[in-house]
Amino acid sequence: QVQLVESGGGLVQAGGSLRLSCAASGRTTFSTYSMGWFRQAPGKEREAVGAITGSGSGGRIYYLNSVKGRFTISRDNAKNTVYLQMNSLKPEDTAVYYCAAERSRPYFTIATMVPDYWGQGTQVTVSS
Repeated sequence: QVQLVESGGGLVQAGGSLRLSCAASGRTTFSTYSMGWFRQAPGKEREAVGAITGSGSGGRIYYLNSVKGRFTISRDNAKNTVYLQMNSLKPEDTAVYYCAAERSRPYFTIATMVPDYWGQGTQVTVSS
C-alpha cells in the first residue's frame, strides 16, 4: 500500500507561481513508480497534467499540451517526493490537483496512465 499526501496548493493571482509537492509513504519502492499529477475543475473530467516515469524507465517526462512551457514535473527519489512547479498560472488552471502513482509497466504514456494510488487532492485557485 502506498499513501500519497499533496501540499502546496493555494490562491494565487494570474501570472503567479506555485509548487506542489507529493510525499509518498508505505511499503513502496518509490523510484520504480511512474508518478503523475492530475487535475479536476468543477464540472469537468479529471485530466492528466504531467507524468514522470520511474528509474527503470528512464525518467521520461510527459505534459498536457496546455501546460507545456509553464509547468515542470520532477522527482526526488531519496525523499520519495514528486513536485509540480507551476509558473505563469492562468485562471483556467484552477482545479483540485491530485498526485497519483502507477506501478512500473512497459509502454507507459500519460494518456494511458491508470494510477494504482491517489492522493487526497489540493486546491489551486488562480484569480484574474
